[in-house]
Amino acid sequence: MKMRRLLASAMAVLAAGTLGVVLFRTEPATADRRGQDLVVIGHRGASAHRPEHTLLSYEAAIALGADYIEPDLVSTKDHVLVARHENEIGGTTDVESHREFDDRRTTKTIDGRPVTGWFTEDFTLAELKTLRAKERVPDLRPDNAAFEGLAEIPTFEEVVQLAQRHGVGVYPETKHPTYFDSIGLSLEEPLLEVLNKYHVRKAFIQSFETANLRDLRSKTRLPLIQLVTFGGAPYDWVAAGSTRTYDDLVKPEGLREVATYANGVGVDTRRVVPTGPDGKLQAPTTLVDDAHRRRLSVHVWTVRNENSQLPSDYRLGNPASPVYSRATGDVMGWLNKLVDLGIDGAFCDDPGMCRAVVAQRSLRA
Repeated sequence: MKMRRLLASAMAVLAAGTLGVVLFRTEPATADRRGQDLVVIGHRGASAHRPEHTLLSYEAAIALGADYIEPDLVSTKDHVLVARHENEIGGTTDVESHREFDDRRTTKTIDGRPVTGWFTEDFTLAELKTLRAKERVPDLRPDNAAFEGLAEIPTFEEVVQLAQRHGVGVYPETKHPTYFDSIGLSLEEPLLEVLNKYHVRKAFIQSFETANLRDLRSKTRLPLIQLVTFGGAPYDWVAAGSTRTYDDLVKPEGLREVATYANGVGVDTRRVVPTGPDGKLQAPTTLVDDAHRRRLSVHVWTVRNENSQLPSDYRLGNPASPVYSRATGDVMGWLNKLVDLGIDGAFCDDPGMCRAVVAQRSLRA
């Protein structure tokens, strides 16, 4: 009966709408436990259905059953952490329409690359609160534009307060930590200050860099996740002149190193199942097994609903349709494939899909 209720609940969520997730286990999955006991986390909130990194988005994620909500964190001029995908906010807020901030537009070098726009570190929190969020990818998610102009930029403290009111966890990412260190606005101290202030125990901390995770290891007992892109290198390594890359991190010896300071890795799905030039899946790698041998959990990112964001094996509909690229593909099929390969978690933009996968697998168990 419990499983029937779970399945019914999942299907109700699926029918009502969907959003982002992370599936997480503290121990690597065994063959008969894959897909069981998965924790749902809203990726940037309900980013498939609300402008990302807003309280609207996080509230929707919680309402649809997320266990964790994920804020990316950057700093304001007065050293307050706020939730934005990047510190450049021209594409995610209405700052361009605020003529009083015309003189704030500038070009900076972020992680070795020139970026032009408006940056959170040039605004006080009070100034940022006069802005309103907008959809980052309106061509892909035009319905989200209906919510533009309604939501402020939330502080990390506001996100934590929301999470605690509803009994869910937080999964913060520190964005560009080397850069923020270089301008005297380190992210880790205010991050821990907020987590400690609210006695947060249900949290994971993630980063694409390594040095800040090593530093955090000595300051917190919360689990840490080393993020890994498909190409490139951690910027703290680049800044130090190292020639090592993310490829080195996912080799057995690299994973052995990661295990000395982190509890898991968060990797591009292509690290687990590469895709060919035609977008079709190729043979899986050994990454999941290699990580599990080091007692590291494996989270993959990002599973999105739209055909254009899925491997071609899981796209649905008529390719000739003008809306084919943003039509929903076989997301549940793709998630099931990843879970079958032994992953411990998946960043997704739709927790309703994930809930349905969990329920179906529980029913079959």
